[in-house]
Amino acid sequence: MSMLAQGGVVRAGRVALLVMMAVSGLAACGNLPPPGSSREIVTTFDETENQKRARIRLELASAYFGQGQTTTALDELKQALQADPNMPQAYNLRGLVYASLNEDQLAEESFRRALQLNGRDGDVMQNYGWFLCQRGRYNDAYEQFDRAIALPQYREAAKTQLAKGVCQARAGSLPAAEQTLTRSYELDPGNPATSVNLADVLYRRGEFERARFYIRRVNNVPQLANAETLWLAARIEHKLGNTMGAMDYGNQLKQRYPQSRQAAAFEGRRFDE
Repeated sequence: MSMLAQGGVVRAGRVALLVMMAVSGLAACGNLPPPGSSREIVTTFDETENQKRARIRLELASAYFGQGQTTTALDELKQALQADPNMPQAYNLRGLVYASLNEDQLAEESFRRALQLNGRDGDVMQNYGWFLCQRGRYNDAYEQFDRAIALPQYREAAKTQLAKGVCQARAGSLPAAEQTLTRSYELDPGNPATSVNLADVLYRRGEFERARFYIRRVNNVPQLANAETLWLAARIEHKLGNTMGAMDYGNQLKQRYPQSRQAAAFEGRRFDE
């Protein structure tokens, strides 16, 4: 699964990962009482039959969407919303599905409806923010990311900082992207997507030694390395004048991913592409 793209932004596969980060928690979202409320937390015990049916359909929809079966996912979501028309998690997932189908108006309507039903759902804000970023609406995207990060009990701040940093890199705001991705790394140094995107931003800013540090953290774990991480490392070593290091990463690239675009670039010694 790709972590980088031209200009330092994650490619479609990694985009899917970022956008889907919140989906696994869909069934649990929106059940916390508002701050200061004495109402007990809602659990499955408190569900009505309609709510139970909606939850099961939502779980099925999430599974189908994860497998790329968007039409089936939409069918399940329709049934979930028929059982419970006020289920914010269903609208959140519907927004993701429509976004993947480039149905922008329907996607945005879905995210907005989810936030109308639960205005304190950071997962929806993050997903909506990423949707806006992909459409080039950068300031609107930053607003959604910042709203999520500012939530007192929001547990995914590191991932939202990552999404915001990638968005800033896509917009060409490299100093801001570096700052945001550094903050994400501080919160969760074990996330390889943060290390890769931060390394790429630092590479683009000419901070080659620092870029080397972060990309090595990924490539030193064989199951995390891929064609793009190896190629980025090769280009960094080339910029540092370490010809042997660049050749080593390039040869790994050729051996492991011989048909990749990156291997072809290495063969042509196109280190600056």
